Amino acid sequence: MGVECWVLGVECWVLMISIKCINALHLVNTHHPTLNPSSPNIQHPTPFLPNTQHPTPIMNFPFYIARRYLFSKKSTHAINVISLISVLGVSVATMALVVVLSGFNGFSDLVASFFTNFDPQIKIEAAKGKAMSANDPLLLKVKKLPSVEVATECVEDQALAIYHDKQAMVNVKGVEDNFDSLTHISNILYGEGDFRLHTANLQYGVLGIRLAQDLGTGVAWPDYLHIYAPQREGQYDASDPTNAFVKDSLISPGVLFQVKQMKYDKGYIITSLEFARRIFNRQGEMTSLELRMKPGVDIDKAKDEIQTLLGDKYKVLDRYEQQADTFNIMRIEKLFAYIFLTFILMVACFNIIGSLSMLIIDKKNDVITLRNLGATDSQIRRIFLFEGRMISAAGAIIGIALGLLLCWLQQTYGLVQLGDQAGNFVVNAYPISVHPEDIITIFLTVILVGWLSVWYPVRYMSRKLTRD
Repeated sequence: MGVECWVLGVECWVLMISIKCINALHLVNTHHPTLNPSSPNIQHPTPFLPNTQHPTPIMNFPFYIARRYLFSKKSTHAINVISLISVLGVSVATMALVVVLSGFNGFSDLVASFFTNFDPQIKIEAAKGKAMSANDPLLLKVKKLPSVEVATECVEDQALAIYHDKQAMVNVKGVEDNFDSLTHISNILYGEGDFRLHTANLQYGVLGIRLAQDLGTGVAWPDYLHIYAPQREGQYDASDPTNAFVKDSLISPGVLFQVKQMKYDKGYIITSLEFARRIFNRQGEMTSLELRMKPGVDIDKAKDEIQTLLGDKYKVLDRYEQQADTFNIMRIEKLFAYIFLTFILMVACFNIIGSLSMLIIDKKNDVITLRNLGATDSQIRRIFLFEGRMISAAGAIIGIALGLLLCWLQQTYGLVQLGDQAGNFVVNAYPISVHPEDIITIFLTVILVGWLSVWYPVRYMSRKLTRD
């Protein structure tokens, strides 16, 4: 211990003397022009002093000592072990943050990919009420915008579907013939038929796959599927309840769709706009105008442009806003996971406090030596603050690297499976998606928590040590 203190003292003495000499030389070079090599009265073959406009950078004295303490052996081996445990604890907590948040991102992106096949890029709805005029000049202007590639009028409402002895409440969505150009529904169709909405006077209905199972229709049903919708006008006649409904029927085009979301697969029927307007008595109206933008168009900017054009009369929704409930729940879950793991990180930082406390006690003689050499109490405190900050920074970097490695392994090889049998889940392995903004947030969180956790204990113990 004595030899170590003596060696450290000599190094600090040399470093401080060097700093004072350099400062003194700069001072002489500034205030004594007769000794300035740039003076015309004195000729020197080579400059005697460095250019005062570009002073030689001097290493931060507390950081230099803290770096030596971090990598040097301590007199008590337990301090080295606790320091290593501190780094590992912060690394594991950081790695958990990276992996868990990337897992939530993976599920969110997976759900978004499902909705992409059915939901439009932009959807316009009435701000008040359910329907809007199909001949509104503002909506006609939107259709003619140069950024719009496909525009489809839609009428959607609830109805009762009956097939033989089975029935179900459904959402009947009437669309124009260009609906397959608006969305990627052709990618999620199953069956031998084609995506058709009407032929002459025949009206087709494309069912969700789970709805077809509930009604027992199969992929191509031979009989009529009866649709009942309540009358929007007139009075209810209790003596003949059937008069309170508008009745019509659909036939099968030979295909079903599967979005892999229960909301659509179990509750939707896609049919022609003409059929929906007739059964819901929406002639000349529509419940939404759905848009697909041209390739390369910024969806957010296009949405803002359309909203500005339409004003407060209409709502303009992107895909995430169309499924706001689903994505808000996922964001809340991700936020709670982040908060929970941050608390675990705070617990891991207590190891740093313990490590620094033992280090301060172990280096008591070094502190005395540094004070005798002219180090101030503020510099001594900064030494141990730098020590704690370097431990937290090292843990953050190692944890992020390990977390990214695990995410890459899961994406590449699917190490963690969702089930033993293929086909039980939408995907076989847990989806992972790494977002750069999450990595930045995690790094800043670890640094902030680590720095704040050591600030007060180090100031208290170092002040007590310097006072003694």
